[in-house]
Amino acid sequence: MTDGATYTAQEIIVVAGSKIIEDKKIVFVGTGLPMVATLLAKRTHAPGLIPVFEAGAMGPPLNAGLPISVGDSKTFTDASYVKGLNAAFEMTQRGYADFGFIGGAEVDMFGNLNSTMIGDYPGGYQKPAVRLPGSGGASDMAASCERTILIVPHDKRKFKEKLSYVTSPGHLDGTPNARYNTGLQGKGPYRLISTKGIFDFEEKTKRMRLISVFPGETVESIQAATGFELLVAADVKLFAPPTREEIRLIREEIDPNGVFVKKSS
Repeated sequence: MTDGATYTAQEIIVVAGSKIIEDKKIVFVGTGLPMVATLLAKRTHAPGLIPVFEAGAMGPPLNAGLPISVGDSKTFTDASYVKGLNAAFEMTQRGYADFGFIGGAEVDMFGNLNSTMIGDYPGGYQKPAVRLPGSGGASDMAASCERTILIVPHDKRKFKEKLSYVTSPGHLDGTPNARYNTGLQGKGPYRLISTKGIFDFEEKTKRMRLISVFPGETVESIQAATGFELLVAADVKLFAPPTREEIRLIREEIDPNGVFVKKSS
C-alpha cells in the first residue's frame, strides 16, 4: 500500500470513481456511492466539477454535506439554479451532461445494466424471483449522457452473459452504431468500476475490457468471477491503493455516519 492505509471494498470504489471524474465537467449524479465519489473529487482534484441531480438541482457546491437522495435539500443549497426533474433531464437530452454516474444489480459485456428484476421464470416480469428498485432516472441518464460511469459489485451472479432485464442501455448488442440506430444519444458506457478492478469498453467491439486491477487481484481472479469472457488490455495496470488522506476525507468529512460507505468491522 502506498502509505499503509487500510480500506474497504466500497472505499476503493469511491476513490476509483472520483479519479475518473474530470474537473470542470457536468456530472449527472445518482444516489449512493456516486455521491460520495463526486464529493471526494470536488475536495481533491476537481473543484470545478458541476454536479446535477435528478430532482432538478444544478451546480450545488455541496458544502452542506452529503445528500442522502437526489431530492435531498442539500442538493439545492446554493445551487446555480433549481428547475425540477423535467428541466434536469431536458438539459441532459440537449447534450449538456458530460458524465452520468449510475449503478446496477447486473451488467453484461456491453455495459447494459439491470436494476429491475432477477429471474426468468414462468411468472415473467409480473412475478420475478427478485424484484429490484427499478430505473429511477438511470435509464434516462444512460440514454442521454455523453458518457456513463458504471458501478457494479463483482461476482458471476452480477457479471452475466444475458441479463434478466435491460433497465439502462449500454452499448446494446455491440454492433456498429447500435445506440444511434436505436435513437440513443451519447457514446454510452465509458468506464465500469467493480470491487475488483476498472474496465473500459473496446472501441470496435464495445465489449468490456479489463484495464486496471485492484490490489490483491489478478487478471485470472477477475475472469474467474465473471460470467462471460473479458477482453484484457495489453497493459493492465495495478490501481494504486487509497491514501490515508483519501480515506480520512471519506470517513471523517464526506460520509462520517456511514450512510453509503459502511464502516469496517
